[in-house]
Amino acid sequence: MNIYNKNINNVFYIFVTSHLIIWTIVPSITNNNLPLDTIEALAWGSNLDWGFNKHPPMSAFFTEVFFNIFGAQDWAFYFLSQLFVIISFYFVFRFAQEILKDRLLSLISVLLLETIYFYNFTTPEFNVNVCQLPFWSLVVYFSWKVYSSKNIKFFDCFLIGLFGAIGFLSKYLFAYLLLSITIFFIYSIYKKKLIKFDFKYLIAIEVFIVLLIPHIVWLYDNSFITFTYGLSRTGLESSDAIDHIKYPIIFLIKQIGILVLFLFLNWLMIKKIKFKVDFKDKKLLFLIFINFLPIVLMFFTSFITGSKIRTMWMTPFYLFFGVLSVYLFQSQINFKRLKVFFLSFLFLFFLSPILYSYISISQTDKRTDYPGKKIANKVQITWNQNFDEPIQFVIGDEWKAGNLSYHLESRPTWEGFVDNEILNDVKEYLCIDDVCIGTYK
Repeated sequence: MNIYNKNINNVFYIFVTSHLIIWTIVPSITNNNLPLDTIEALAWGSNLDWGFNKHPPMSAFFTEVFFNIFGAQDWAFYFLSQLFVIISFYFVFRFAQEILKDRLLSLISVLLLETIYFYNFTTPEFNVNVCQLPFWSLVVYFSWKVYSSKNIKFFDCFLIGLFGAIGFLSKYLFAYLLLSITIFFIYSIYKKKLIKFDFKYLIAIEVFIVLLIPHIVWLYDNSFITFTYGLSRTGLESSDAIDHIKYPIIFLIKQIGILVLFLFLNWLMIKKIKFKVDFKDKKLLFLIFINFLPIVLMFFTSFITGSKIRTMWMTPFYLFFGVLSVYLFQSQINFKRLKVFFLSFLFLFFLSPILYSYISISQTDKRTDYPGKKIANKVQITWNQNFDEPIQFVIGDEWKAGNLSYHLESRPTWEGFVDNEILNDVKEYLCIDDVCIGTYK
């Protein structure tokens, strides 16, 4: 049995290592420039704060850490993104072992995630969606440990608060998971009486609130600018009555589309669709709440407000769908068909980077085709012809100015959009098109 478990573990580590290597190398070779969201995070990271005009600070923090380690190396930020993906896979695997008590089934539950394009095709772009992934899996994992344990540990509750705060500071939509887990615990304590209230639960809340204080202060000082941006992305300002029906339906259709390959791979290994929902089953109840409730809450958000839900916002929501599926159908799995399952998985596993490469090479008008480094070199030459001091700041939109901040050797600070007040307070500056560079007084 130990040899069997060891082999399963080795397969898992081969899988995540292969994923890491493939999805780091492929975009590094086929893209000429980092994607938009990664450049934005790097721009913010050059001038770290407790928040930015679009999002809270964590994506900027992690990109800046990697920039300080590796410099302006594109591969490093593709690596960063995949590192976040495989960390989330690791804790899904750990969680699955506790739920399923079988390492093969746990492995299958993680492999199923490769059929969801959020975890492969879109991952080269490190952004706030990818940034949530490991913390989403960590919060679920430690919430389960607290829920299932007879002796609740202080440290586990502390970690829920810590990772919950980091996840929320990655993207506010992380709140859908936190709210779902909170509802689940209230339901389990007061409705089903499956567990008893423990004052240690409050540690998670306290840690979460304390860690959010700097960002809350920043929000207040900046007129809650991130909320304004987020609401603008939903189309609320121009919504009408029909949108309360239209957008939720579109949302549901898109979710089905996202899961097509996932459902297909499930179908390959399941004898027949037959399962029983027992709400006294503590494991199943937990799985239902963490998988479905965040999606249900998102659906009702769209229904009540008439807001448009963008597909990429759902990136972390499906991390534990594989565990739920395997748990529901574990007695229906046809182990004789697992060979077909694994072959199909391998086909899809290699198909995704091949398709990504084809699209990246064949389409030449993408953000990742932007000649950021060449433009930065020309800007540097122009600057050197006029001034002796190194470039210390850049202002302009996150894309053009952010590319300069990333590619210029002096790593100038991104100071926001072009503003005459900023330029009046600098020593020397040069404006090219709608981007300005300069030195401080």
